[in-house]
Amino acid sequence: MPGFRATLACLALVPALALPATGAAVAQTLRIGLSAETTSADPHNYALTPNNTLRQHVFEALTDIDADFEVQPALAVSWQREDDTSWVFRLRPGVRFHNGQALTARDVVFSYCRILNNEAEVVQSYSRLVRRMARVEAVDDQTVRIVTREAEPLLLNDLSSLPLLPHSLIGEAKLDFAAGEKCGYAGAWPTAAQFNDTSAAIGTGPYRLRAYSRSAATELERFDGYWGPKPHWQQVRLTPVTAAGPRLAGLLAGDQDLIESPATGDLPRLRGNASFTVSARPTTRLIFLQLDTARAPSPFVTAPDGRNPLQDARVRQALSLAIDRRAVQERVMDGIATPAAQFLPDGMVGTIPDLPVLPYDPARARALLKEAGYPDGFSLTFHATNNRYINDARLAQVLAQFWQRIGVKVELDAMPSSVFFGRRGKREFSVAMGGWSADAAETLMFFRSWLMSTDRARGLGTSNYGGWSEARFDALSNQAMATMDQPARAALLRQASAVALEQMPVIPVHFENAVWAFRKGLRYAGRVDQTTNAAEVMPAE
Repeated sequence: MPGFRATLACLALVPALALPATGAAVAQTLRIGLSAETTSADPHNYALTPNNTLRQHVFEALTDIDADFEVQPALAVSWQREDDTSWVFRLRPGVRFHNGQALTARDVVFSYCRILNNEAEVVQSYSRLVRRMARVEAVDDQTVRIVTREAEPLLLNDLSSLPLLPHSLIGEAKLDFAAGEKCGYAGAWPTAAQFNDTSAAIGTGPYRLRAYSRSAATELERFDGYWGPKPHWQQVRLTPVTAAGPRLAGLLAGDQDLIESPATGDLPRLRGNASFTVSARPTTRLIFLQLDTARAPSPFVTAPDGRNPLQDARVRQALSLAIDRRAVQERVMDGIATPAAQFLPDGMVGTIPDLPVLPYDPARARALLKEAGYPDGFSLTFHATNNRYINDARLAQVLAQFWQRIGVKVELDAMPSSVFFGRRGKREFSVAMGGWSADAAETLMFFRSWLMSTDRARGLGTSNYGGWSEARFDALSNQAMATMDQPARAALLRQASAVALEQMPVIPVHFENAVWAFRKGLRYAGRVDQTTNAAEVMPAE
């Protein structure tokens, strides 16, 4: 990933405002203003960034992913691949849950069985990964064997997303992962309500959950029995403030110590104020537009011929060609974004080397619409969030204007993420804004969730809300999934990328840069995954 890492190194240096050291902080409570609400305290509920922020404080998985997307040991201290489908993991000795119980292999079996039986899970966020496993076995107290149904080159990355819980949440019941989805258990599984009231929220992480609120403050308390380095902060308060103005006001007033995603227009003001520091990191979070290619008619598209124009690749290309990504970077994002050429930044496995930014050519866009049979355009409703991604409301307005200029009549419906994601999960939209960040430095992860034909049994296409299905793309991606050799897999993924860019069922717009602002006396480098980790926030030296 030389291209992305070089960009990381350069951009990470530019936005930070150097401040003099002020000595160790006296306060032992860290107050963080989140940019979005969580959906639940259940770590198996929904793989959203705010959920992941909460999860990484309280819960842990067998593996972890560092800032350069390298797999690191977590609750598994080592592993060995016996063959393409069989892996053996040795658990870290001395790890205890927040209730004092020692971590054992049967906790791994229970956690993965519970993922399969979580009725509150949204869009197979986690079960899609566990369904790829044929067996999960406790060899002994400290050893786990995982056998996958097919070769899984990204298994170690996937495991980092699967938090572990204590088996004692269901008592002493015996589980058999190979017995089917219920794992041979007929009793009740822990519910989202039990996590939200903290009774089931028992992890191994550096903090324990003291109180949870979706819309108000969530309270964390340092777990002094943690196996790893002890975090500086004894208490952490995570408060969602979904509007950028009030979030910044909380920082300026001293109600928050650190906030996520200050409005890009406020960054010059913050950088000019010696009482605050701004930190920014380039990320892999792709902001994109997902188009309904499966249904005719589509619920929010109206065309003179009664069809769904989005089913025509020429129309999809026209919508992409209408977008001036350089102008978006400069005028909408105030430079806090990287215009997209494809689905991940250049230099990652499966990306096509040295692709230029996707072109802006409104004349060609209008010609393609005419060629597709829509010389006078058509009408659509564009659904977007207005409080989830950086400047998402402004971005949605500008994208709608770009499409209006080529003759597409656009009605914009922007809504809070708490409403948007539920509706999108039910596939209610025809054209929807999306955002996604990688857990591995290769395009296969994006393809598996967003572009491959939906196959629930194999956990594929679980976020393919547009219903796109292309035999050429699926064949290449399936072959890549079965290829453990990375160079060979990369070649297949590049071919699949070319097909997806030609067909354009998902239109890449840009990659976000994550931004944080915090009071003088703190330091925080930020994270590529855009989560805010209190354990990494330290007093300035």
